[in-house]
Order: sequence, then structure tokens, then C-alpha cells
Amino acid sequence: MYAYIVGTVEYISPQYIVVENHGIGYQIFTPNPYIFRQDQTKQKIYTYFHVRDDAHILYGFRTLEEKQFFTKLINVSGIGPKGALAILAAGEPKQIAHAIEQENEKFLTTFPGVGKKTARQIILDLKGKLQEFLDDLPDHTGGGSEVMDEENHELKEALLALEALGYSNKEIRKVAGMLNTEKLSTDQYIKLALKKLSHL
Repeated sequence: MYAYIVGTVEYISPQYIVVENHGIGYQIFTPNPYIFRQDQTKQKIYTYFHVRDDAHILYGFRTLEEKQFFTKLINVSGIGPKGALAILAAGEPKQIAHAIEQENEKFLTTFPGVGKKTARQIILDLKGKLQEFLDDLPDHTGGGSEVMDEENHELKEALLALEALGYSNKEIRKVAGMLNTEKLSTDQYIKLALKKLSHL
């Protein structure tokens, strides 16, 4: 019903954002609300309209690729919209697609709510159907030998987002030490941090 919405982000919470468009505020659940800017600039959010017997819910994504991968995930038996959001909050579509094609169950079980049975179901349902996500796969699995800039604003923003999500200072300091050899975007830092926090 809604392909995307262009508007200003008026509110950001750990689970959703509120986007105003022509005087209407749309509540949109998204994998990582803190990648959006609350600065009165117009932003495009790609949306998926989910209809249940008891609710009509909008899910939103920064990129069309994320939205398309979300629709793939919710077609997997046993994965609903909340589960798909949790997976996308912690991983990049290309990385996840690569793991599925390689039948890497160990990698898939690092995501929140994904056990061995669900990982096997994801592979069974999606392997061979994700070719559009496999081009130019970034390698984020290496040791990360790059030296972090003295002023890493992207990492600082990611750590502030983790604080807003409710993580303790102790948890944030611990995961910050794990990220200090990486040079990523704010969104990538957040996803990597969430993945590491799930194992603490």
C-alpha cells in the first residue's frame, strides 16, 4: 500500500520513529531508529505495510535493499516481522545472504532469536533466492587492522545510540573496546555492536 514516505522525523524511540508528512504523523517500526536524523530535513523511508487481525503496522527502512530483504525474511516459516527486524538490526543484507548461500548456520545463530532450527529453516527457504543481494559483498569478517581516527565521530554516535537503547555504561565500554580496530559508518558500528552485545 505504501512504497515509501518522505517527511521529517519528529520522534525517535528504541523501537520506532514518527515521521510527519502533510500534518500526519506515521509511527514506523524500523531495525535501527537511530540511523535517522531528527533535524527537520525531509527523509525518505521505504515502508512495508503489515496487516494483522488486530493491528495495521508500518515497518520502515533506510534503503530499498533492506526493505526487500525484510520481505524475504518474513516469508521464512517461523519468522515474523519482529524477528526479521531483529536480524536486520544486527546484520547487513549482503552478509546474511552470503551466510545463507554458504549454509553457515553458526553465523545465522548469532542473530537475536535465531536458533539452530530457525537457521536451518532460513537456509532451506531462502538459499538460491538471494542473488540480488550477493553482488559486491563487503568483507567485515577480517581482523580489522585499520587504526581508528583520534576523533571517530561515527563510533561516538553509535555508542550514544546504544545508550539510548538502554545498554549500561559497563556494556557500552566493553563493546567499544571490541570496535576500536574497525573503521565503519555509524549504522555499521551499531549493527556490529548489537551483534557483539548479544554474546556478552
